[in-house]
Amino acid sequence: MSVKISNVKRFSKCRFFGIKPGDLLEKIDGYEVMDVLDYDFYMADGDVTLEFLCADGKRKSIKANGKNCGLEFETYLMDKQQHCKNKCIFCFIDQLPKGLRESLYFKDDDSRLSFLFGNYITLTNITEHEIERIISMRISPINISVHTMNPELRVQMMKNKNAGKSLEIIKRLADAGIGMNTQLVLCPGINDGYELRRSIEELSALYPSVQSIAAVPVGLTKFREGLSEIEPYNSKTAGEVIDIIEEYSSRFREKYGVGLVYPADEFFIKAGRELPDADYYDGYPQIANGVGLVRSFCDEFECELEQNNSTPVNKFVTLATGTDVYPYISALCKKAEQKYGVKVQVKRIINNFFGETVTVSGLITGGDIYEQLKNTELGDCLLLPYSMISDYTTHTEHKNKFLDDMTVEELETALNTKIVLNSGGAELLQKILGVE
Repeated sequence: MSVKISNVKRFSKCRFFGIKPGDLLEKIDGYEVMDVLDYDFYMADGDVTLEFLCADGKRKSIKANGKNCGLEFETYLMDKQQHCKNKCIFCFIDQLPKGLRESLYFKDDDSRLSFLFGNYITLTNITEHEIERIISMRISPINISVHTMNPELRVQMMKNKNAGKSLEIIKRLADAGIGMNTQLVLCPGINDGYELRRSIEELSALYPSVQSIAAVPVGLTKFREGLSEIEPYNSKTAGEVIDIIEEYSSRFREKYGVGLVYPADEFFIKAGRELPDADYYDGYPQIANGVGLVRSFCDEFECELEQNNSTPVNKFVTLATGTDVYPYISALCKKAEQKYGVKVQVKRIINNFFGETVTVSGLITGGDIYEQLKNTELGDCLLLPYSMISDYTTHTEHKNKFLDDMTVEELETALNTKIVLNSGGAELLQKILGVE
């Protein structure tokens, strides 16, 4: 195996010895190089021997290290991103409308992205080489979409004949001491209830390798024609999920010192129950999965509110948010108004683009914001969370775009206002007060 070099930096050691774009890097200290994980792992040892196959057919060996080798590659992964081979009955991408940008329809299932960016993988797409590499390189933790520990049910839910067999990989990784964060996307009447209990029991038996188990409610858009019939969670069924999880988490807390299994915030919101305090989440191992995100946000805001001694502010701002967190954001902003004199108008944006069953802020489009705020006096600025901006960290060609391809600048022009993006509770209060 080998990876193609796209550029060699000026004044670097490899350029000095004649390595050029188009040449292939084959080995580092005798180990084959397939992608970024191999490259980063073997280059971390300091001075190494790089073996090249040049475009003219000649072979070269050069001693170098990560600081002076100067090699650059066509893609970050140095390889094609692996595509998901499942057809899950709950897949959100299958519920997207036509006409969105092509990148939104790509389903990744790449073990490398699990380690590098926290993506979740199903293990149905992983090769024996990748499994052995995870174990030998001690790549940990791995984030795994399990959904159910019932092999037959997993095949039915993921519509992949290998979905059940691939559960054996979880046990293999656990035996090797590889850490895993797992998630169960729950569908009412399908993999909750008895099946949820089975999944929790089998995954918890692999503790401490299984470091956390997140239960996330299925997300359903209005674009489900021709797809499996799935009911959304309601207050009753969401409460039943919480009750099962808390039965186990109490037991695990006594046995292991951590709750281990956690419901996503949406379950508490749908059930109309109070959010747990921070201690419940044991350091927030699944916060990127929406587990404890609201609690963390509220605590950050409250902490900043207590510590920030800004003078009263004669200012009027508008804040737009999703329906799920609207009550929490509104309550926090009331406290800011009382302490600082600032006026904060909080607007709940209904998701007409994907359907009203989609209630999270991160899936709100620029078009919905415009339609619902176009006749509203917005004040000095409109505050929006970064989560509404698609691909703002990794894809520069889509930077500052909402999911419907409207840009932040276009929305600013349409609403004739300044848009201020924020991330986290503390930063939100700072932006409300105009603190940069």
